[in-house]
Amino acid sequence: MKNLTALITLFAFAAGVYAAGKGEQIYSQHCVECHGKNGQGVKGKYDEALSGDHSLERLIRIIHKTMPEETPEKVRDADARAVAGFVFNQFYTQSGRPRIELSRLTVRQFREAVADLFVPVFGEGRVDQRRGLKSEWYAARSQDRKKLVRERVDKKVSYQFGTNSPEEGKFQADRFAVEWSGAVLAEDTGWYDFIVQSENGFQLKVNHMETPLVDGYVATGDPKSKRGGRIFLLGGRTYSIDLDWFKYKDKSASVQLRWKSPHGEEEIIPSRFLYPDRVPTVVVTSQSFPPDDASVGYERGVSVSAAWDEAVTYGALEIIDSVLEHLDHLSRSRVTDGDRKKKVQEFCRQFTARAFRRPLSEELRRSYIDRFFDEEKSPEVALKKSMLLTLKSPRFLYLGLNNQNPDAHTVAERLAFGLWDSVPDRSLTVQAERGQFANHNQIRSRAQQMLKNPRARAKLRAFFEHWLEFERGEDLAKDPKLYPGFDKALVADLRSSLNHFLEEVVWQGDGDYRKLLLGNEVLMSARMAKFYGGKHSGGEAFEKVSFAKNQRSGVLTHPYLLAQFAYPSTTSPIHRGVFVTRNMLGRSLKPPPNATEFKDSDFDPNLTMREKVAKLTKPASCQNCHAVINPLGFSLENYDAVGRFRTKENRKPIDASSEYPTQSGKKVRLHGAHDLAKYAAHDPGAQKAFIEKLFHHVVKQPIRAYGDGLVDELHRKFTSSNCNIRELLVEIVTASAAYGVVK
Repeated sequence: MKNLTALITLFAFAAGVYAAGKGEQIYSQHCVECHGKNGQGVKGKYDEALSGDHSLERLIRIIHKTMPEETPEKVRDADARAVAGFVFNQFYTQSGRPRIELSRLTVRQFREAVADLFVPVFGEGRVDQRRGLKSEWYAARSQDRKKLVRERVDKKVSYQFGTNSPEEGKFQADRFAVEWSGAVLAEDTGWYDFIVQSENGFQLKVNHMETPLVDGYVATGDPKSKRGGRIFLLGGRTYSIDLDWFKYKDKSASVQLRWKSPHGEEEIIPSRFLYPDRVPTVVVTSQSFPPDDASVGYERGVSVSAAWDEAVTYGALEIIDSVLEHLDHLSRSRVTDGDRKKKVQEFCRQFTARAFRRPLSEELRRSYIDRFFDEEKSPEVALKKSMLLTLKSPRFLYLGLNNQNPDAHTVAERLAFGLWDSVPDRSLTVQAERGQFANHNQIRSRAQQMLKNPRARAKLRAFFEHWLEFERGEDLAKDPKLYPGFDKALVADLRSSLNHFLEEVVWQGDGDYRKLLLGNEVLMSARMAKFYGGKHSGGEAFEKVSFAKNQRSGVLTHPYLLAQFAYPSTTSPIHRGVFVTRNMLGRSLKPPPNATEFKDSDFDPNLTMREKVAKLTKPASCQNCHAVINPLGFSLENYDAVGRFRTKENRKPIDASSEYPTQSGKKVRLHGAHDLAKYAAHDPGAQKAFIEKLFHHVVKQPIRAYGDGLVDELHRKFTSSNCNIRELLVEIVTASAAYGVVK
């Protein structure tokens, strides 16, 4: 150990000598073309900037063995040490560390923050474990309390009464009514189509809207009649839902409450999304925003375009319209009240303080609120001006404005946006005002409490969908002749299945990251069990189906993931290998020197996919990357294009064995997916890659900006907690929230 330390010290000394001499010359001669003069990367060559946490010794070894990529023999031994020293000092140490950037709210943060600005007034929705909607059955055409016959919880709304009454002796067959009420859970953010199929009269309201989302008061008389409406909802939240339905002298009666969620197919709303509890209004903006910048591997708000500014303006106006609709409730006043203006002004003061995440100074109160109420006779006009200025203010739209002089309110802001992508709630603000964020333990304790809030689950769900590239499944389709039954309904089930698995491991289990990769159970719907094989009771619930360890290994072999990274007719070891390389193992890949399209028709049809890919990537110029990509992709060849396990292809046995060259130069023998999963689960480099990706998603900043040793520190805590993802999330948020405030 002493010898190793001495060796590293010697290398560091040598690096200092070479930094202004030989190392810089070698870098200019062999490295600038791909990495840029300032290590910023070159588009089409190597897009990522030169930065990282490699030790000098490891950097020397990597350069000695692999750089320059096509001619590594040109930089060896002393030359490798020289250029490694230059890179280490110039790009890897303090002078090259990225900085924490001032950033605007991402699209998700803007929407979540807006919704939570109103929680202190409307209240926060709480639901219990019961599933279904509360139903009230009336022996009349309307909700006459005197005619109420029964109350109960219905798992779902799907009834075919025909010409009969709901119950002989209690209802007349030609006239009765039902009111279903409660809450509906939106798992994903996006547009939801709510549909009522009925020949009878009804009205459907969602999220306490004044006018019905679907107005079918006039009966059609057609049992197949469907009428629907569309509404934009934020994922991870519950919304009020009310369906008033009646039969009056119609020939027959039937009713179904259906929907089409953003990633699903039209269906009767399953009971797992329904609750009998009432919940408050959620303020939601449906405004479309330009996509956030994701060039560094995670979404962040850095660019400010005319399109983004316009979207914020229209979003703010949409929110203001919603406020005016509920102004009596929000201001706790009526139009006829003599002190109406004063109460609306007080609402604006509280709203702006929540939006700015700190108490307002006298100057801010004057600038953002009071002057408008002094100038305008109408409290509604003053409110419009005040709220528009607040929602367009950098104090609302930007995070980090107080980073130069961070305080307890900065800690509260970082905690809230780190765990919830939203503004601090009342209790966080009170803690900040009382100075209760004086040390890491206090911050960590608060973060652990915040994990219990559904907002934290919603944010972590968004991370996993980003990490596993769920967006690839938006238009997932396969050759119907080769894979009959692989339709949109099955794809929707696959996506839900993977989300259920992630939820179970992280929140219902012990949160062990390794179980994400090593579990041999798949949560299946009846439709999935029929297609992939497995026992299922036939209900609407997802049930666990166990497989042999060599057949399923957690997320890595989940059918949704495998189907995403495959062609419509065949597998794709290259796409699967690239995904594992970058997302699971955290290794960088440069763009291919030549854009080579894989065409299955160019190969002998008797060849296996492995043989075709090996032939396609045989040139030395390809092997620089494919020496890493191919072994990982080949290890997943036991799974066809839809993720079904197989042992043969073209009547030939599948060869899923390979040798994977690690970054340290060692080779790991893989005999299939389970070996790959074990390696990814236990390899320190892969674990650190997961930590970095989670940090970037949570904080929206580069991890090295918080110190060169933070990755190692988080990894040490991660392993000591048995790789608990929840604990890792707490440690990430604690480290970022305390930065620059607590020593």
